[in-house]
Amino acid sequence: MKAKKEKKKLKNNPAAKTDAAARVGDKAKDVRTKSLIREYIEVIIAAILLALFIRTFTVQAFKIPSGSMEPTLQVGDHIMVNKFIYGVRLPIINKMLIPVTTPQRGNIIVFIFPLDPSKDYIKRVVAVAGDTVEVRKKKLYINGNPVKDEHAYYDNLSASSTMVSPRDNFGPITVPEKNVFVMGDNRDHSYDSRFWGPVDLKAIRGKAFIIYWSWDSKKWRVRWNRLGHLLH
Repeated sequence: MKAKKEKKKLKNNPAAKTDAAARVGDKAKDVRTKSLIREYIEVIIAAILLALFIRTFTVQAFKIPSGSMEPTLQVGDHIMVNKFIYGVRLPIINKMLIPVTTPQRGNIIVFIFPLDPSKDYIKRVVAVAGDTVEVRKKKLYINGNPVKDEHAYYDNLSASSTMVSPRDNFGPITVPEKNVFVMGDNRDHSYDSRFWGPVDLKAIRGKAFIIYWSWDSKKWRVRWNRLGHLLH
């Protein structure tokens, strides 16, 4: 009986009809707004998860802070590193799940610095497990044979004695299993395996493969000719 009276009241009162319609419209608008907000949140969460997945398992960006890899890599270069090429690892515990391949001589790799795990280093692999490494008067020898070291750059061709530094005269040593020996291309200005030893495969984050951005802070300009340069 009460419901009939309400309907009759609405029928005889245009203002009441308008208010009721407005309330229904407001509720529909609220539903649409909430639905839109939920969609935005879902998209943002999905984008964050995708970015984390890509960064963890596939590629990651790094910036070059020093000249140890010059002239191949210059200060201000921004590079992409392929993290999948050597295998899939569990984040945090860094356990290899699916091994794919191992670093080869000549690969440019990013790895966790053995003496300070909070830092990442980038160097070139010059020897792998089982290789014998030696440096004589700046010349690199692998397994007793001189290497055609086309990526190496020297400021000064005169060599210092082993007593002064292992930079110009080093070894011979044999690279242990599951390790690689790395050196910077800028041989006279690189703090590398000659000073602190081989790199464990577990510490390797991935292989550098392209320069996607390069900024010359001294001249305050973009190095356009370096963008998209593939690393070898």
